Amino acid sequence: MVEKKSNNTVAIITMIFLFAMISFVTNLAAPIGVIWKNQFQDSNTLGMMGNMMNFAAYLFMGIPAGKLLGRIGYKKTALLAIAIGLIGVFIQYLSGVVGAEGTLFTLPLNFVVYLLGAFVCGFCVCMLNTVVNPMLNTLGGGGNKGNQLIQIGGSFNSLAGTLTPMVVGALIGQVTVNTAISDVNLVLFIAMGVFAVAFGILSMVPIPEPHLLKDHGKTSKIKEKYSAWSFRHFVLGAIGIFIYVGVEIGIPGTLNFFLSDTTAKGGGLDPANAAAIGGFVAGTYWFLMLIGRFIGGAIGGKVSSKMMLTAASGIGMLLVLAAIFSSVATKVSMPVFTGSAFAMIQVPISALFLVICGLCTSIMWGGIFNLAVEGLGKYVTAASGIFMMMVVGGGILPLIQNSVADSVGYMASYWVIFLGLAYLLYYALIGCKNVNKNIPVE
Repeated sequence: MVEKKSNNTVAIITMIFLFAMISFVTNLAAPIGVIWKNQFQDSNTLGMMGNMMNFAAYLFMGIPAGKLLGRIGYKKTALLAIAIGLIGVFIQYLSGVVGAEGTLFTLPLNFVVYLLGAFVCGFCVCMLNTVVNPMLNTLGGGGNKGNQLIQIGGSFNSLAGTLTPMVVGALIGQVTVNTAISDVNLVLFIAMGVFAVAFGILSMVPIPEPHLLKDHGKTSKIKEKYSAWSFRHFVLGAIGIFIYVGVEIGIPGTLNFFLSDTTAKGGGLDPANAAAIGGFVAGTYWFLMLIGRFIGGAIGGKVSSKMMLTAASGIGMLLVLAAIFSSVATKVSMPVFTGSAFAMIQVPISALFLVICGLCTSIMWGGIFNLAVEGLGKYVTAASGIFMMMVVGGGILPLIQNSVADSVGYMASYWVIFLGLAYLLYYALIGCKNVNKNIPVE
């Protein structure tokens, strides 16, 4: 029994590191996008393409990942995901080796290679997202202990999201025409190293497989009359998840571009450290998400998901409006988390309003999920797979936002975010009501 407990401890630690790697790999896209944005004459749309490719993989892998979990189990699915992640990061590294002279689809060859690597990494993080939550719950024995492990994993996920843009921004330094993706090779090497170590450890650790299908795919041929899609509040919730992830990623991603931009369209920061400050400010947004998740966990038992989502989306709308109508020339000293301490940095006041939005977005996923699956009964499992597929919004919405930014400016692009938050407020107040209670769910 002691040996089993020890093995579980190693597995738990490994899963928590993988939880962090999900955020680490996902949040590489926006700060690295600063490099590509600069190489494409300040095109925010092309700069956000890596993020788009990363999230596009969810559209293809969301539901298959859940089915794969049932067929080959937690361990093999996680090992396959880790291997795919290592390959994806390696392909991104190769984009710094391949010359930019050749073209493919009218784009520089090295950029196409990078997009391929981002897409492959998207498959990895989608699979890991499908595995890590239920695996931690299983390793904790379910109940309060299982939930506690998931919350710990979520905290490490937020911590990785905090540090990634900071580290990449510091490595990039001043963005010039000579800045290349090879300048952040250290981060890519660290990612590959962690994946390799995690693969080795996990391959030697026994993992319980309570949900592994024993009949290897012999499923019932009886067609269900209803599905998760039969519930209006679930359909609206799935749209909400699509929008939410886009809002969550779009706020700091575009803010990073805004502060790193040293042209007249940007935040007016010193070109020598604009990229680093952009990374620190974006990292502080993710740090506030970490704080928000702790607060949400503390009050979640006393405050309903409906009320939390209503308050978060409403306050978020006010903060975004304040950012849109603030003057870029108005600067404020903002406490920024630099990874080890806080430092006061002069930034446009709009950046402060947008960073505070991290407290609002931190609790939205859980609130939307809880409201959307309420009353679904046996359809919850299928609903979870659909939710994972809808995470693709994290790629599409920021791409739309940055296309708007290219046309009318950074702050004006946050009207896209405002409209997204307005929809979430509608869902919290009206759309979440289950009007299909007549559908049998047992």
